[in-house]
Amino acid sequence: MKFFRLLLSLALPLFVLYNAAAQDRLSKTERTLLDQALNNAGKNKTELSKALKAAPAKELRAMAFLITYMPQTDRETLTANFLLDNVSQAYKARENFAWCKSLPDSVFFNEVLPYAVLDEHRDNWRQDFYNRFTPLVTNCTDIYAAIDSVNRKIAKLLKTDYNTKRKKVNQSPYESIEQGMATCTGLSILLVDAFRAVGIPSRLAGIPNWTTKKGNHNWVEVLIDGKWYFTEYYPDALNKSWFVADAGKADPARPEYSIYASSFKPTQTYFPLIWDSTQRNIHGYNVTKRYIDIYNEQLRQQQLPGDEMILNVVLFKDESCTPDGNNRIHSRITLLKDGKQTDFGFSPSPTDDMNKFLVFKVKKNSRYTLEFAALDKTISTEIQTTADGEMTQRLYVEKQQVAEKKL
Repeated sequence: MKFFRLLLSLALPLFVLYNAAAQDRLSKTERTLLDQALNNAGKNKTELSKALKAAPAKELRAMAFLITYMPQTDRETLTANFLLDNVSQAYKARENFAWCKSLPDSVFFNEVLPYAVLDEHRDNWRQDFYNRFTPLVTNCTDIYAAIDSVNRKIAKLLKTDYNTKRKKVNQSPYESIEQGMATCTGLSILLVDAFRAVGIPSRLAGIPNWTTKKGNHNWVEVLIDGKWYFTEYYPDALNKSWFVADAGKADPARPEYSIYASSFKPTQTYFPLIWDSTQRNIHGYNVTKRYIDIYNEQLRQQQLPGDEMILNVVLFKDESCTPDGNNRIHSRITLLKDGKQTDFGFSPSPTDDMNKFLVFKVKKNSRYTLEFAALDKTISTEIQTTADGEMTQRLYVEKQQVAEKKL
């Protein structure tokens, strides 16, 4: 008898969990995934079912999204009240702020609705943060102004600053606020939650290891009109910060030197946690190439001194350059002058746009050496820069020769 009761509970159809009208809001795929999540919740299935039953019809898909994609530890522990509070407050922001109301559900669910950023302790911050940060954005006419207002006032409002004496790296919002301190990870979690509280789609980004020096860093991304921009707890301006040059030297081919952005919904990769290298259940996107593009574009837009120019470099297997770029080779290329390294970077891969190059800032009418590893050895090529404002240098591995073309 107990066996049949258990079997019945595992196969509990969704119409038992909420009314038929609400059920129609979920697609067949959503229902199947939700069923699987509920059946994996163990004893906490009762709490999750309670949250589904109590959720208003318009919020049902959001609740189902959270339960379907939440980490297993959350699925086994979070209460119905915690989830209902979070979803209710997220929809309050959606209704009250134009920039949130216009978001597609896919963005709202993944970048506004989530109650957590990484693996931090699960604080019930949503209503408190809504109350704290709404006054900062009430008179903002667009999302740019709202982002700027929250970003520039959060440190003073929360009285929390950067300090390596914090208790742990991945602090939750209230752990950081109670101490009045956090490192870049804890501060970034605070900023993401503050943005989300007032309906601004946001996520955490970071790199496990810089290629330019020791250490790592985390920061924040915000979505504006379908395009991601980065900012920090101590802001400069969107897509501007002290770390741009370092981020521009990241290596998209090596996970430990790549840049990632977090995601609540599963992706093709995971967000690496430097405090727990074994954990794989925090989802993420590899966004390295976007940061390289940002750096290269900012480098091009700089007002260069009259004696400097832009050098574009790309590495090919041989001279049979193909329109689809499959002949290109991704490799570290070092720029030397008088035998000393002046810069380095990574050449575009076969999947990059054909107009994408590794960009260096060099002196005009000067001799440089370009070095790269290929054929189990280091290949060095001497080049002579021109008097022009920009030039392109094409390197070929198999013949170990260089072809030059002025733009």
